[in-house]
Amino acid sequence: MEATDFDAIVVGSGISGGWAAKELTERGLKVLVLDRGRNIRHAVDYYGEHAQSYQEPYYGLPNRERDSREYFIQQNSYAFGETTLQYWNNDRLNPYVRTPDKPFNWMRADVVGGRSLLWGRQVYRWSEQDFTANRDDGSAVDWPVRYADIAPWYSHVEKFIGVSGQAEGLPQLPDSEFLPPMDYYALEKTAIARMKKKVPEIPITMGRVAILTQDHNGRAACHYCGPCQRGCSTGSYFSSQSSTLPAAEATGNMTLLPNRVVERLEHDECGRRVTGVLTVDTETGERQRFSARLVFLCASTLASTQILLNSASEQHPQGLANGSGVVGKYLMDHLALSHTGFFVDDADRYYLGDRPNGLYIPRFRNVGEQDQDANFLRGYGYQCLPLRPDWETTFNQRGFGADYKAQLAKPMPIWIWALRAFVECLPRASNRLYLHANKTDRFGIPQLVTEFTWSDNERNAALDSGVQAGRILRAAGAVSIDVTDSTENLDVGGDAIHEMGTVRMGRDPATSALNGFNQAHEVDNLFVTDGSFMTSASCVNPSLTYMAFTARACDYAVKQLQTANSA
Repeated sequence: MEATDFDAIVVGSGISGGWAAKELTERGLKVLVLDRGRNIRHAVDYYGEHAQSYQEPYYGLPNRERDSREYFIQQNSYAFGETTLQYWNNDRLNPYVRTPDKPFNWMRADVVGGRSLLWGRQVYRWSEQDFTANRDDGSAVDWPVRYADIAPWYSHVEKFIGVSGQAEGLPQLPDSEFLPPMDYYALEKTAIARMKKKVPEIPITMGRVAILTQDHNGRAACHYCGPCQRGCSTGSYFSSQSSTLPAAEATGNMTLLPNRVVERLEHDECGRRVTGVLTVDTETGERQRFSARLVFLCASTLASTQILLNSASEQHPQGLANGSGVVGKYLMDHLALSHTGFFVDDADRYYLGDRPNGLYIPRFRNVGEQDQDANFLRGYGYQCLPLRPDWETTFNQRGFGADYKAQLAKPMPIWIWALRAFVECLPRASNRLYLHANKTDRFGIPQLVTEFTWSDNERNAALDSGVQAGRILRAAGAVSIDVTDSTENLDVGGDAIHEMGTVRMGRDPATSALNGFNQAHEVDNLFVTDGSFMTSASCVNPSLTYMAFTARACDYAVKQLQTANSA
């Protein structure tokens, strides 16, 4: 008979859920991991991992009729395609309500491991300024933690996942525990040397990524094959499948149940403890209840918020742990936009392999103090992707015969350098989630409604990123530059896939849902450690911060259990 009572239940198995499973099982707890998606076995189920475009259905081109019907939101992701289709949510089967004039794209995986299979693997620490920004500029409630509280947990995570990168000693981008960095292309070395002469105040470094440059913890170094988002059978990039779930499984303390949607959480008569997790089997429709002494919500920002709101009761009329009324509010993402430079390169050197990384230009605006010429708060960083047109690109050139065929076999003497700016989004209560009063999904669960807009602060910062990108590209030697100089057609919220902030932490239960250890103020055995706990957004990729806070919360929760057991 299937067990229904555990020491801990973890909802979700992605970036945060995998870490919760690992940390709790390694501390001796019997842990149930619930995931709404089907299981994906490491290495075994990575479809088309090394397939070339001519080997794919439709030769790598999209099936537009199917995608517009079944994946009309997910198809907007850079990682969406035939070889990753199996990972993505079916938007027709699992809908939400997208407010037309305030759209938000909910990019979600529907498999065990979640978006840890699809993420861009960029990992950056937050700085002290990131943790004090709300306090300093008054945009939102203060974080209940500081960099010194999280730094040891950043190190704990980095040593396990493996982070390649270069130490720079920058206060706005603290260094990690690094494996050797990936090497620069020849053109990059030339461009960086030019930048250091002409714009020395703008830092640039190799991207910091959870991809191995040497063998680490039983996982092989990256062999630069390129299409990481399809899955990595060598485990060279960090995912739940390659790393945290195997570690949890090795303890003998983990039970993994895929195909289980969490409908709601039950609590005791006082409303202070979760007593049950109610689930629906997505294959049979059967409902089942599980219980545990600890519950970790790691289902993703929007999904965890949906669960809490749907767990409303007499004791928690606005939703579980929502006496403050903040659950569902202060939704954030990063505003991402691209600026491009073209470089002529007549060198006889060409890169070998497909480096799964670019360069990174850390935030340099409003660092330390507000820049006098900046009409916005906070800042942005650039992820710089260099690429050289290959035969698929040059195939569009005019030509015919043997000479044309020979031309296609040679690399073009042109490089394209795309500077992808990620702009920090300020937390605002009007960017929100709530349950629809009438619409439900196929399991009878109320659908989530999203409302999201960019503010003038994000738009002004976006325009500034274009101005500064022009400076950078000119200094680097670009012969042609194309920067975004309008806010007419910005990406929709959610497109950066860095959604966060709807179950924020803080010191005061009147203005926040969680304390500084990700524990619900009002529900003692409930912890929320996916992106929903974030009180502000910074401008760096958030996954490393999710993992560090998750590990810290697990340590705290287990120590609380041990104290209770010894009392």
